[in-house]
Amino acid sequence: MVDKSLPPTPRSNKAPELYTVNGIEVCHSDDPELSHQLHDAGLHKADDQGKHVAEKGYYDKEVVEQALARRRVLRLWIALAAFIVIAAAIGGGVGGALSRRKTSSPPPAPSSSAPIGPPWNASASLTKSSATPEQWRGKAIYQVLTDRFGRTDQSTTAPCDPAAQGYCGGTWKGIIDKLDYIQNMGFTAIWISPVTAQMTQNTSEGDAYHGYWQQNIYGLNPNFGTADDLQALSNAVHSRNMFLMVDVVVNHFGSAGDPSMVDYKSFYPFNDTSFFHPYCPITASDYTSNQNAVENCWLGDNVVILPDLNTQDHRVIDTNYAWIRNLVTTFGVDGLRIDTVKHVQQTFWPGFNSAAGVYCLGEVLDGDPAYTCPYQSSLDGVLNYPLYYALTSAFQNSTGDMTALNATLAAINSSCKDTTLLGTFIENHDNPRFPSLTSDLSLDKNVIAFVILADGIPIIYEGQEQRFFGGDVPHNREAVWLADYSPKSTLYSFLGSVNQIRNQEIYKSPSFLTQRMQAIYTDKNNIALRKGKIVSVYTNLGANSSDYELSVSGTGYAANQSLVEILSCSNVTVGADGTLGVGMSQGLPRIFCPLTELMQSGICFL
Repeated sequence: MVDKSLPPTPRSNKAPELYTVNGIEVCHSDDPELSHQLHDAGLHKADDQGKHVAEKGYYDKEVVEQALARRRVLRLWIALAAFIVIAAAIGGGVGGALSRRKTSSPPPAPSSSAPIGPPWNASASLTKSSATPEQWRGKAIYQVLTDRFGRTDQSTTAPCDPAAQGYCGGTWKGIIDKLDYIQNMGFTAIWISPVTAQMTQNTSEGDAYHGYWQQNIYGLNPNFGTADDLQALSNAVHSRNMFLMVDVVVNHFGSAGDPSMVDYKSFYPFNDTSFFHPYCPITASDYTSNQNAVENCWLGDNVVILPDLNTQDHRVIDTNYAWIRNLVTTFGVDGLRIDTVKHVQQTFWPGFNSAAGVYCLGEVLDGDPAYTCPYQSSLDGVLNYPLYYALTSAFQNSTGDMTALNATLAAINSSCKDTTLLGTFIENHDNPRFPSLTSDLSLDKNVIAFVILADGIPIIYEGQEQRFFGGDVPHNREAVWLADYSPKSTLYSFLGSVNQIRNQEIYKSPSFLTQRMQAIYTDKNNIALRKGKIVSVYTNLGANSSDYELSVSGTGYAANQSLVEILSCSNVTVGADGTLGVGMSQGLPRIFCPLTELMQSGICFL
């Protein structure tokens, strides 16, 4: 398969020339063939302001150099893998080739019907975009649990009982059919479930409908569709200028039964015990006192056990790096959400991130910034679990403490390498839905607005817009089609409004994405945040609270400046002393933006 991650050596004699345009170093070539090769590789053309435009022949030099560096690393891994295979084939074996070290050769194909090597023979023409972490900053992600979002037959009545934990019929085609539903809320990216082939047994813990019990990383889950269907989804997403994020699992495989019942021959390509850590269970105390066990012991139970890959083994490392690059390039994946990151040693992840060549967002399920944030030295970003726990505590009722939330924000800012590349959320498929904790719609609106307008990349989990209220797994995995994809739900329109103001501010002031939010007012029940030219005010007092007014300074607004509160579409004027009077009512959040930022935006009919 041709690797289009970077341009091949140009066949033309015309080398790209270096120019400095308005202080920005760019590469330029008038040669159409070379330009095509660079563009085909996903290297972005740039105008004289360094912005992407398809019609000009300028290529950001920094992007080119970064991509070439990734190519060099990838070539080293490919060369090493080829050397190992050749050495084994001529009889010397890996042991003879690498300092006489004894090790087994790459695994043979399993005896099952699993394909040998990459089986993806999709016929669809692929429209691919190369998405950098910097580009992901401006996205808003809608998380899709593939089995529970949309069916190929477009049914809105097909039964789905989350408690049964079985397949309900969601497919990649079903997602394509409902992209309008997602995009009309202002989302610019989707995150889908793992696509790999799963264990097929039905257990007392259900089926592998979620995608985290894989058995063949080079196979696709037929319940979701074919390779052509997945490529069609990628094309459909990119045709809307949206990004595609795919969930992946590296830490483990899945097997029905207890540890003694694992059939390693059913796994591909890691079909032997030598590719896995010896069995030992992870205990609750290990998470606070034994990181070695967290990384090297097994998740799961005696119903479904999760054999833990030995990601210190160079064969496992090489294979995973090659696999992820193949997955990304074959299906035009723009970003990865990586499962169970803390269960793999940190030294594995930089090479994986580099091999993928796209933004990688890791799941490190821990509420302590001092534990979670260091993983950002190994991956582009991590899910902001410290903020998730703080938001849940602050907003689920009026006893929450906004000063404690502010303290967590400060800890995250001081501990994390780049908060603007964290994934910000309040719901997902692993945690209880927020409405399962409170029936107060105003509190829901506050926490959703906070997630979208805070630092980082906002993530909204399917069904939030319909205010699903499932609690712990599996009850938080409802089928969206049973809500008939209603655009009339209160939170559907609310999400659209908040996403719209964020998208508008990104359009008007791109620096919004890298500016860190600041808490400019805090008391026990209220917090006001400033990010760019947006000031947002949140409360946990709830819908039954009395009306009151806050006086907020430090907004950055000029005296007597005209603002719009975008949720009520009210005109507001900053005081002569520069303070902002914020009228709070019914426990609802407030979002302010200068009037000049909103002209001709369509926001509040402007």
